[in-house]
Amino acid sequence: IHYGARGWVLHHNTDIWLATQPINAGNHGLWPTGAAWMCQHLWWHYEFGGDLDFLRCVYPIMKEAALFLMDILVPHPEKGWLVTCPSASPENSFKSPDGERSGLSAGPAMDMQIAHDLFTNCIAAAEALGEDEDFRAELADVRSRLAPPQIGRYGQLQEWLEDWDDPEDTHRHISHAFGLHPGRQFTVRGTPTIAEALRVMLDHRGDRSTGWSTAWKVNCWARLEDGDRAHKILLDLLSTCIYPNMFDAHPPFQIDGNFGGTSGIAEMFVQSRTRFSRGQMTAEIELLPALPKAFATGSVTGLRAKGGFDVDIEWADGKRVAATIRSRLGNACRLRYGDVIREVRIEKDGTFRWDGR
Repeated sequence: IHYGARGWVLHHNTDIWLATQPINAGNHGLWPTGAAWMCQHLWWHYEFGGDLDFLRCVYPIMKEAALFLMDILVPHPEKGWLVTCPSASPENSFKSPDGERSGLSAGPAMDMQIAHDLFTNCIAAAEALGEDEDFRAELADVRSRLAPPQIGRYGQLQEWLEDWDDPEDTHRHISHAFGLHPGRQFTVRGTPTIAEALRVMLDHRGDRSTGWSTAWKVNCWARLEDGDRAHKILLDLLSTCIYPNMFDAHPPFQIDGNFGGTSGIAEMFVQSRTRFSRGQMTAEIELLPALPKAFATGSVTGLRAKGGFDVDIEWADGKRVAATIRSRLGNACRLRYGDVIREVRIEKDGTFRWDGR
């Protein structure tokens, strides 16, 4: 109703008091991509578990979130890209060329990355279900016209479409890293230029922050395959951002720091994504992508990977000794360790052990 759009939306402060409209300050209250972000978790549930009945149940929720974004996206008056407007990069602000500070802008990077993520997931979901072919094509077209990531004058990934970033800004939010984590739009090998721009941005923001933000940075550096940096920030999280009872120290307490910290540890050992072709899922699993020197020898068991796999790994002197991959679903699997790739097909409930090179 508020936007005159189809679908549904969540703003920054949607809560049990049933206040659904934008509220509070402009630099976070008017933020129209909350529903799209929440839908990422629905898709992950299917990616990890492969339950088509579940996907069939939640796909309409994902589709309605996509319809909302499609209705509110508008062409940028100069660039022609599709952008959200007005919106904000949550809780941060910029100084415009006239010296004024503002939080409202057109097409902040986080919005564009969340939209890209939702549209990609909706296309894959519809393909897996064998439906909505015309809608898939429409989504792909809109996705291709979203404002692309921008690299600024400092070599950083820009938080906004304009080059307004301040290298002295150590704001706790790193919203424009969404496409790296928790999204999958940016990767070290797939988008190396963007990955380097993300490194510059993360260096500007610094390693230490409030609890949940510090945990987020552990995950981002793990995704950038810098295990030593991720480990350093993990130690910061444990030494300065955790209460004696192990709760995350973001007054009074935010669970993000706890969940994010454990996620970051897992990301050091296993990272996974899926790709779809003719409705068939193939998992891409990276082993020890960000192993820190501090964990030179060890093992891990029972980690879950997308595509329906369980992963155990043993390593010594910083190198993989063996990995055991168990398949719950029988999907194809592409294993990577460093520059070594193995294409395997493990039957449902089967096991593959990868020794040596």
